[in-house]
Amino acid sequence: MDTLPVLFLILLFLIAILYSSVGHGGASGYLALMGIFHFAPEVMRPSALLLNVFVSLIAGVQYSRSTEMNKKLFLWLILGSIPASFLGALISIDVVVYKQILGVLLVFQAVRLLGFAKAQFHGIKEPDAIPAILLGICIGLLSGMIGIGGGIILSPILLMLGWANIRQTALISAWFIFLNSLSGLSGLFYRVLNSILFCIFGYW
Repeated sequence: MDTLPVLFLILLFLIAILYSSVGHGGASGYLALMGIFHFAPEVMRPSALLLNVFVSLIAGVQYSRSTEMNKKLFLWLILGSIPASFLGALISIDVVVYKQILGVLLVFQAVRLLGFAKAQFHGIKEPDAIPAILLGICIGLLSGMIGIGGGIILSPILLMLGWANIRQTALISAWFIFLNSLSGLSGLFYRVLNSILFCIFGYW
């Protein structure tokens, strides 16, 4: 029996547990793991987003039981992120550029996990609508392009800006990742469907 697939599944399971514990879907971890196992980028994006949907849903349900959602902030964030994630998924990225962007995100995540550049929380501040919407747009676009939910970017920013405490950040991130991942998957599905329809009717 080939041990590599077994090892891959074990590591995938561990990543899902670790990320879901802080309200994340784990896409950056899945992408890093798939990169190590030499998955093709066109496989990595939809796979990571699909896993994100399930893991972030579980995390969101769990945190919703004990934490109150800042609905206004959440709505502002997803108002920008959902359409941006869909559009980001439509963008074709060169393999080299894709790996470079992914590498930067993974280094950023590794730095945070090691305790460096850790976001400090200094109390709740009232969020502003326009900055929150713009933040959602930027994260959503990048998320769709790379195949992540955006939680690794959103969480430290929410804490640094003081828009949410640690548990609220986990809750908002979980549902943000869930909706962003669904939107990104929809964009990828649209790309595939559009290509199929073009092949069928483009030569008529």
